Amino acid sequence: MITLNEAQNRLLLHEGCVDHIYTCPAGYKTIGIGRNLETNPLTAKEKEHIGDITKGITVNDALYLLKNDIKRCEEHLSKNISWWYQLDDERQYALLDMCFNMGISKLLGFKRMLGAMFIGDYRGAAKECLMSKYAKDVGQRAERIARLIETGIWVK
Repeated sequence: MITLNEAQNRLLLHEGCVDHIYTCPAGYKTIGIGRNLETNPLTAKEKEHIGDITKGITVNDALYLLKNDIKRCEEHLSKNISWWYQLDDERQYALLDMCFNMGISKLLGFKRMLGAMFIGDYRGAAKECLMSKYAKDVGQRAERIARLIETGIWVK
């Protein structure tokens, strides 16, 4: 997997950072660097660390939540896609980004894309990624992720 710092920078590029609760394009209450508060509410430890989020959060708070979200996504990927660790770092990140954006259950719905990745058909996997509702919803982000799946090379 790429470094935590690099993963944070890429997710920050895709998500932006908002210091207050807002409604994301999908209609969920969100804060920080894409933390969906409805499907992924703050843990007791996070509440203790950050305090009352209704008054807003700092960039450091947002990065703290993001670090926890990355760890959670890595755990979901390891548990649900047994071959995830066999991918190169960049393709691991592609799946981590998709998991972060839509959650593990929706990512697991990409059966043809995941099947293509499993057998090393990265061009086919990228095409499957781009033919999805996800690609329509996130636009350039999906193009970047599909290119990463196909080539294994990150291009900002």
